[in-house]
Amino acid sequence: MKNIKTAIAITLVTTVLLGLVYPLVVTALAQLLFPEKANGSLIRERDGTVVGSRLIGQPFSSPGYFHPRPSAAGPAGYDASSSSGSNLGPTSSKLIERIRREVERLRAENPTALIPVDLVTTSGSGLDPHISPAAAEFQIPRVARERGMSEDELRRLVARHTEGRQFGILGEPRVNVLELNRELDRSHPMKR
Repeated sequence: MKNIKTAIAITLVTTVLLGLVYPLVVTALAQLLFPEKANGSLIRERDGTVVGSRLIGQPFSSPGYFHPRPSAAGPAGYDASSSSGSNLGPTSSKLIERIRREVERLRAENPTALIPVDLVTTSGSGLDPHISPAAAEFQIPRVARERGMSEDELRRLVARHTEGRQFGILGEPRVNVLELNRELDRSHPMKR
């Protein structure tokens, strides 16, 4: 009987400590020390309207915008509640066919340029908000033509939005698609 009482007491104490106290302390510290990150790194318009997050990719299909990498999250892609990769292996005919279609579409857009791999492959989460600088460079002729701006001017804008390696050593240089497209809308709105 003594062992049962001890087991119940330990279960209750650890449930309260690890199920209530610890999460509340961690949440409070996150809100205190990193409030912007703890709340999802949301991007807002001047009027406070949320347009997206720095951490979650979203689709852009208009030719006047930079396009993100493909997404396998959810049936239509970019579904944050269904974050995952496709789990298709390198010999999957479904994967090979999807990449072949993407390559054909991109070749039609920019026939002489090498196609960066991140424009035809999905990320592990399906929600990557970034593309490589090479993927942005590939899209510059189309976006510049649609926005009525010079390619050099657009290259400078992409360079300003290119983030380096974290701590100078981790990851690869990258461009946040949402932030770049928002800057384009502010500085060079599309002509209707």
